[in-house]
Amino acid sequence: MDLENYKNIKINDFTYNLPEEQIAKYPISERDNSKILIHKNGLIKEDVFRNSPNYIPENAQLVFNNTRVIHARLFFRKTTGAKIEIFCLEPVTPADYEISFQQKERVVWKCMVGNSKKWKTGVLNREVEIDGDTIELSATKIEQEGNSFLIEFNWNKPISFAEIIEHTGTLPIPPYLNRETEESDEDTYQTVYAKIDGSVAAPTAGLHFTDAVLKTVAAKNIAIKEITLHVGAGTFQPVKSETISGHKMHHETVIIQKNIIEDFIENHDAIIAVGTTSVRSLESLFWLGVQLENGAFNQNNPEVLQWEPYNTEVKISTKKSLENIVDYLNKTNRSAIQFSTQIIILPGYKFKIISGMFTNFHQPQSTLLLLISAFLGDEWRKVYDYALANNFRFLSYGDSNLYLT
Repeated sequence: MDLENYKNIKINDFTYNLPEEQIAKYPISERDNSKILIHKNGLIKEDVFRNSPNYIPENAQLVFNNTRVIHARLFFRKTTGAKIEIFCLEPVTPADYEISFQQKERVVWKCMVGNSKKWKTGVLNREVEIDGDTIELSATKIEQEGNSFLIEFNWNKPISFAEIIEHTGTLPIPPYLNRETEESDEDTYQTVYAKIDGSVAAPTAGLHFTDAVLKTVAAKNIAIKEITLHVGAGTFQPVKSETISGHKMHHETVIIQKNIIEDFIENHDAIIAVGTTSVRSLESLFWLGVQLENGAFNQNNPEVLQWEPYNTEVKISTKKSLENIVDYLNKTNRSAIQFSTQIIILPGYKFKIISGMFTNFHQPQSTLLLLISAFLGDEWRKVYDYALANNFRFLSYGDSNLYLT
C-alpha cells in the first residue's frame, strides 16, 4: 500500500459493540488470576494469566515498559472559590523527565487545564504539607499551545518536584472508568516493576504480571528486558476523523539502553512486547536505525514521525538498523538512546522487531485497535467476538491477550 491508502483507512471499519458491563471498572483481587486469551496460527485458547509463561517461546526476549504513573492531576482554588485542575503532561523546562523531577525551585510543564475559562490571568497558590513542613506552591499560565498550556510551577522550599507532585497530586485513571481515583488505585494502577516516573497512564498489559509470574518466566530461561516509554494522555484520544489522515498522533518519550539493543542484535527472532507502548517503542527503534542509514537522523531532536514508516524506503535488515543505533551510541559515548515517537501502526504495517505481544482489549475505533489489526489482520474480529461471547473483561483493568506469530 502507498501512503494515501494508509491515510484513507476508515475508522468505522474498526468498531465493535462493547457492553458497559464488560468494561472492568476495578481489577480483580489477584492480578495473575485474570483471564488470558492466546492467539496463534488462527487458533484461540483461554487460560489463567499465571499460566501465561507456558505459552512463551523459550528463546524469547520479553520486553517490559518500566515507566511509573505519576500523580499528574494537581488541584488549585482561585480566591473566588473556582476549582482549577492542572493535568501535567510532560516537562518543558527542563525538558528531561529525570532532571525536571529533581528540580527544587521551578519547572515548566505542558499541561491540560480543567475549568480554564475561570483562570484567565493571575497566579494560583496552595499550601502543601510534606513531612510536617508547609510549602507554598504556585502555578502561572505562560502561554497556550493548542488545547494545552505551558504552566510554570514555583515553590519556596528546597524539595524536589517529584516530591511536590507525589504529595500534592492525584493519580490519574482512565476517563472511561467514569469514577474518581480511589486509594486502591495507588497500587493496582502501577505495574509491579514500575521504576521510572513519567507516565500519566499505566502500560496496562503489564498490570497482570506478579513477582511470582516473573520468577516463572525467568526460570524458563526467557530473557526479561526493560525499556521506558512515558505514556501520554493522548493514548486515550479518540479518532474523531472519518479517515486516519485526519488524526494527529501524540508524541511520547522513549528511553532504551544500549546493552538491550545489543542483545536484540544477537537475538531478534523472538522479541515479545508487553503492551502496545513497548510495541511502539521497539518498532520506532527500527525507524531510527533507518534514519541513521539514510542520513536523516536528527541528533539534536531524535524522533519518529507519524507517517514515517509509510513514506520511507527500507533497504536494510532489522539487524543492520539496530547495529546503526549501537554504532551511533558508541561514537557519541552514550549508554542509551532517548527519542520521541509519534508512530501510528496501521493495518498493512510490516512489523520489523516484535514477533508477539501481550496486550489488553482496547476501545472501539481507537488507534490501539488499529495496531492490533496490523498484527492480527482480520483475525482481530474473531478474537474480540470470542472475548465478548466468553465474558472477558475489557480495557485497562480488564483481561489480557497473548498474540504470537
